[in-house]
Amino acid sequence: MKLGRKITGGKYKLQKKKKKYELPGHVTKVKLGEIKKKSSRTQGGNKKTILLNANFANVTNPETKKTKRVKILNVIETQANRFLARQNILIKSAIIETEIGKARITNRPSQEPTVQAVLIKEK
Repeated sequence: MKLGRKITGGKYKLQKKKKKYELPGHVTKVKLGEIKKKSSRTQGGNKKTILLNANFANVTNPETKKTKRVKILNVIETQANRFLARQNILIKSAIIETEIGKARITNRPSQEPTVQAVLIKEK
């Protein structure tokens, strides 16, 4: 049978509408470009700053444990969806090309105001 139907063909009725905190949030895709941020209100009246565009990343070298702010040149690969890499969208675990080499994004840029990454060793 079709989704949301009883075996007899009748529809299941919703018992109640969703409350504001039960509704899904907006999906924000962080693109490669001149830095642009947005502030939004969260539950409890708190504020969350999210990225819309970014062109710099804080890249940590795991060998020296030093962090540098470097320019992002390109998005090479995204494990979640290859089409996101073509559109230069920054998400967690995406591999980016920076001035000092390849790096993997370790945070969720759509939830935080910065891009954090770890340098990848070239084999």
